[in-house]
Amino acid sequence: MAFLLKEKELANLDKQTLIKMLVAATESNQKLSEAAEQLQKSVNLRQHRFGRSSEKGLTSVEAGCSQLCFAFNEAEITVDLNPAFPEPELKDIFPKPYKRGKKKTGKRQEEIKDVPVTVVTHTLSEQELLAVFPDGRFKKLPDEIYKRLEFHPASFEVIEHHVEVYVSADGGNFARAQRPADLFRNSLATASLVAGIYNLKYVNAQPIERLSKEFERSEVFLPTQTLCRWAIMGADRYLSRVYNCMKQKLPDYHVVHADETVVEVRKDGRPAGTESRMWVYRSGELESNPVILYEYQKTRKKEHAREFLKDFSGICVTDGYQVYHSIADEQEDLTIAGCWSHT
Repeated sequence: MAFLLKEKELANLDKQTLIKMLVAATESNQKLSEAAEQLQKSVNLRQHRFGRSSEKGLTSVEAGCSQLCFAFNEAEITVDLNPAFPEPELKDIFPKPYKRGKKKTGKRQEEIKDVPVTVVTHTLSEQELLAVFPDGRFKKLPDEIYKRLEFHPASFEVIEHHVEVYVSADGGNFARAQRPADLFRNSLATASLVAGIYNLKYVNAQPIERLSKEFERSEVFLPTQTLCRWAIMGADRYLSRVYNCMKQKLPDYHVVHADETVVEVRKDGRPAGTESRMWVYRSGELESNPVILYEYQKTRKKEHAREFLKDFSGICVTDGYQVYHSIADEQEDLTIAGCWSHT
């Protein structure tokens, strides 16, 4: 029960009553704070499990802030000018696997031995020395040495292959040195370049259009169409083989997870805005060598999951989509288990 007392009524209360009221109010505020904190944790957990994962979510402090707004405001939003932790050292930036044992002298030098080091010497001119030591009597001490970490953007290198060719005296026979196979026929693309495109596009989520502009700043002009073509051709010729091997490996696991989500593909012969589906199948999170596979389909029909899971026997963890349960009714060795997060 709450009591609302006027100022005159409070003035007439004795000291012990006032102390009890203050203690009760403090405890009430503490409980309210704890309840609010618990509620916020619950909201954050639900957002983490089911919410949209994007850069825009980091800018909720600004009403109506778009992803473009985040691109410009990220540093100001994230920065902490008075951090509770010190500046990182080289040993923190280049960590090594933990090993027990007594710390050795010069351990930091051992840890960064493979990192290129450029020595920059800062000298004093004779005039500067004479200004400090007018009598000319001085001796040089060991240099004061400190280190800073520089960053250099990605660089390019042209590899010029010279293939030796020989011809017989009569011109009838030729001999040519063996040359490495090209990634694509008569193409400048190399494995390292295409792998870099994949990393920037699919790991770092950098649009290829932006990647092309970044290359231009290094005086390398590769149109977005060329980069896209290399990405598609590489996936079709090489990564598809890895995908097929992983697909053959997935049935070896006892537990897999399955889910599907909406994607929009604009150029597949259907009207713009038509919904397609990206199905994902993956092994359990605790597996030492996990398998994660995505399969694009135009629809959410049952036959897609049925075809993918036809060789799997074990437990399939899904949400409540009835299709998976229908497939389990058809396959005796397939068991559907509900997802705890969705529950």
